[in-house]
Amino acid sequence: MCNTNSSANCTDPPTDFHTSLYAATYTIIFVPGLLANGLALWVLCCFVSKKSKAVIFMINLAAADLAHVFSLPLRMYYYLNHTWPFGSFLCQVCFYLKYLNMYASIFFLTCISIQRCLFLLHPFKAKDWKRRYDIAISAAIWAGVGAACLPLPILRSSDISNDTRTCFADLGMKQVAVEASVAMVVVAEFAGFVVPLALILYCTWKMRQSLQELHAPLQPTSEKRKALRMILACAAVFFICFTPYHVNFPIFMMVKREAIQDCAVRHRALYFHPISLCLASLNCCLDPILYYFTTSEFQERLLCCHKAAILNRLTNHNSSSAASSGGEKSEEGQRSRYILMAYFWTRQPRGFERDSMETPLSC
Repeated sequence: MCNTNSSANCTDPPTDFHTSLYAATYTIIFVPGLLANGLALWVLCCFVSKKSKAVIFMINLAAADLAHVFSLPLRMYYYLNHTWPFGSFLCQVCFYLKYLNMYASIFFLTCISIQRCLFLLHPFKAKDWKRRYDIAISAAIWAGVGAACLPLPILRSSDISNDTRTCFADLGMKQVAVEASVAMVVVAEFAGFVVPLALILYCTWKMRQSLQELHAPLQPTSEKRKALRMILACAAVFFICFTPYHVNFPIFMMVKREAIQDCAVRHRALYFHPISLCLASLNCCLDPILYYFTTSEFQERLLCCHKAAILNRLTNHNSSSAASSGGEKSEEGQRSRYILMAYFWTRQPRGFERDSMETPLSC
């Protein structure tokens, strides 16, 4: 039985548990995360109007997710083979990208929520808002988060455990002053979790309050519902992926600093830490769902490109068949092409009616 007065006699969770959990999680999310975020970044950059609400923040969010996804094969290799042959520098880069993705995602989700709420409640401000403002805010987020996450890989090193073939969860942790540890936890919890959570909850409350107002002529109810749906999606990703980690993180740090010596608390904190990190990585798969189900222009462009691919495939097949059958069937193939083009043109989403110069093949 563990002694509740001293952590020296406590039994930590077996390392096999977190090794298997990390390997399974990263293997499951790698392919969906790579394909979904790659497709999302392509659609957002190439086909969605840069004047659309929060599209710049969505592009940066997809880029942050891809940065973490690209490091997953190395993580999978380590947890499946239990060795790290790629050197200390690459280990720290992968370790750094994990936390860079987490906090960049938190701030971009918060920016998406604030912008959708602000523009729907104050539409005249939206008309004066410039694209360069979003770019400047995004650059500031990358610079701030990038600098704030730098101490995390510095505090973890394979040199501490005298084993250069270890990485990630098996890295040793440098002992720093108590004041520095407390400052790091406070900044991470307050600036990286509490403030963004409060802002997202406030935006959700304001949008729900706006929907309940009977006389709000500035914006139609349908637009407010779309904005509320996006903010709720941001809140859902925030709660599922990032809340468990930040609830457990202060306790985990106190356990590492031997400030908590109760065996039950120590065991639960160490056991739940890898689970919370895996949930944080899950945002790479949830963010693309947010783009699709809450952004009508993203849906329309994706649907348009899908229809264009089908049309090209069908018409190319008809053209090749007609070429091999002679002149009379060539005319039939040409008529089939016109019929298919007319069908897809009449079946396109209503959002494209305003784009008079576009065709079904413009994607």
